[in-house]
Amino acid sequence: MNDELLKVIDDMPMEVFERLRTAAEIGKWEDGSELSEEQKESTLQLVMLFQARRLDQNEHFTIAKDGSVIELSKAELKRRFKGDTIASFDEKEL
Repeated sequence: MNDELLKVIDDMPMEVFERLRTAAEIGKWEDGSELSEEQKESTLQLVMLFQARRLDQNEHFTIAKDGSVIELSKAELKRRFKGDTIASFDEKEL
């Protein structure tokens, strides 16, 4: 995994994570504008990566394309992201 991305996740304030999680859940940014399909996918991946690296929980959630919530174990999240490249965001998008 990209060391630069891991540093971003490790340094990400909880407030930014919560904004990303909310955007992934409702499909909109705080200003009400809708996320593009690419933003939805990237935002969800960032949320799951943050959960896997930073949150001390046994189970984590993800959101399926139909909007349903899926809970995954930390081990499953790590397995899914092993070696994946995750899209980057401009500072304005966070």
